[in-house]
Amino acid sequence: MTPRLERAVIRKVLAGDRAAAETLIKAHQASLYAYMLRMTGRPDIAEDVVQEAFFRALTHIERYDNRFRFSTWLFTIAKRLYVNASQRLTPTFDSDIVSAVAARRDDDRAPMRPMFNSESTSFVHEAVQTGLGALSTDQREAVVLFYQLSWPIEQIATYLDQPEGTIKSHLHRARARMRDAIEASEVLAPRVQELLA
Repeated sequence: MTPRLERAVIRKVLAGDRAAAETLIKAHQASLYAYMLRMTGRPDIAEDVVQEAFFRALTHIERYDNRFRFSTWLFTIAKRLYVNASQRLTPTFDSDIVSAVAARRDDDRAPMRPMFNSESTSFVHEAVQTGLGALSTDQREAVVLFYQLSWPIEQIATYLDQPEGTIKSHLHRARARMRDAIEASEVLAPRVQELLA
């Protein structure tokens, strides 16, 4: 959704248009769920956070500042909810995360679903989860937003309230930490060597 269209939809939401609210939810639900799933490692918590984030955003839509993207504001709400939830629960990286993300994707991505059942994808999934588990929260957020959700560095910097250089540094260090974690794994390291040979 372009920023201009987004602002038009939000004006309709402010006027009480329920269909516009549904449009806004549909535009951001899959990416917010995927982000929260990667951050929490728990589909149940990700779903709860996403639902609560949309509820709060739509209930307080008049607080939205249209100088920024709606997704930035929505993800900030979700992140705050996640921080509150993480104080009670420690994230565990579930082996079904990729399957859960695939199941939540829009129908236009349906041709990708069979790929999630292959052995190589299972290995890649395990490697990614091992790598993500080795990262700090800031690094994990930067990686998920940049690589999975394709946010530009500038938007990530605004969302995390950090300089663009810091985001680039997070991404650089995260790649190194993920590589080190995968290479340190007795299960994954031999498989990586096989694939690279």
